[in-house]
Amino acid sequence: MLRIGMLTSGGDCQALNAAMRGVVKGICSKRKDVEIYGFKDGYKGLIYANFEMLTSKDFSGILTRGGTILGTSRQPFKLMRVPDENGLDKVAAMKHTYHKLSLDCLVILGGNGTHKTANMLREEGLNIITLPKTIDNDLWGTDMTFGFQSAVDIATDTIDRIHTTATSHSRVFIIEVMGHKVGHVTLHAGIAGGADIILLPEIPYDINVIADVIHKRTEAGKPFTILAVAEGAISKEDAKLKKKEYKEKLEKRKYPSIAYELAEQIQKKTDKEVRITVPGHTQRGGSPCPYDRVFSTRVGAAAAQLILDEDYGYMIAMRNGETVKVPLQDVAGKLKYVDPKCSLIKEAKLTGISFGDEL
Repeated sequence: MLRIGMLTSGGDCQALNAAMRGVVKGICSKRKDVEIYGFKDGYKGLIYANFEMLTSKDFSGILTRGGTILGTSRQPFKLMRVPDENGLDKVAAMKHTYHKLSLDCLVILGGNGTHKTANMLREEGLNIITLPKTIDNDLWGTDMTFGFQSAVDIATDTIDRIHTTATSHSRVFIIEVMGHKVGHVTLHAGIAGGADIILLPEIPYDINVIADVIHKRTEAGKPFTILAVAEGAISKEDAKLKKKEYKEKLEKRKYPSIAYELAEQIQKKTDKEVRITVPGHTQRGGSPCPYDRVFSTRVGAAAAQLILDEDYGYMIAMRNGETVKVPLQDVAGKLKYVDPKCSLIKEAKLTGISFGDEL
């Protein structure tokens, strides 16, 4: 009997269900003696042995379904070795659940923090396979993560819709896109949506440069300006602060988010009306786009093959259009940032897009 545990951890996104479906279909196409244990709400389900027995039928009809049928939660890696309020050793509890159910493997779908814990469990002797889930596309070792393209599509659609009202009212519009530490979604959606200014965490901005871009557009007979701004966009002044100093400044900031701070600064410097749109969690919701359905099915099937081969300790990645296995220890704790010197940035600048860093 092949016993597989499965959980989804961290923020939800499109194609989680599609990826799990790929795993189960891949395994069940080769073996019939399979038991599937679905842990509820991520690592929490593994810690407290909250699970349900599933069959291949439970994974039928979920290719296009958003969210996750298992539920999810955020369990910070830095707290994993801290006992819970009742003194429970979480790591020991997860290992106990795994061995009590006599699992052959645990399949974990998640992003950066999830992979840190997954690697820890691997180091503790458990058989682990992971899949690259995050709208941010910031997992090291893979060209793509599922959820990313769907989020880009939604953010792009938001920018598209803002274009019509921006041109009608001759205003400055700021669309705040998800991305605290990395700006892949903002970069791709900004280019696809025809944003005039794109602000990323990786490229600190100068508010005077932004104001100058808006002035020059007005002088050129373009009375509106659209900014695609990542949640984690940072000014050149703030980028010089130490991490602790910047964190303290954020805690004292009077604005709900960076978009509101920028709006006030732009309004003062340009005397233009500024409006803010925050698509927020809509970027995580809804059905996965066709690209993500194909991508997640492929990595799910590749994970199934590793399980059938009893080849554990890897994340399934996509490199140059091919699925590959990457050692978990090489992935955990590493983020894939936007390279400010990459060709995509250079090409975007060549088309006239400003990143707020230089005139």
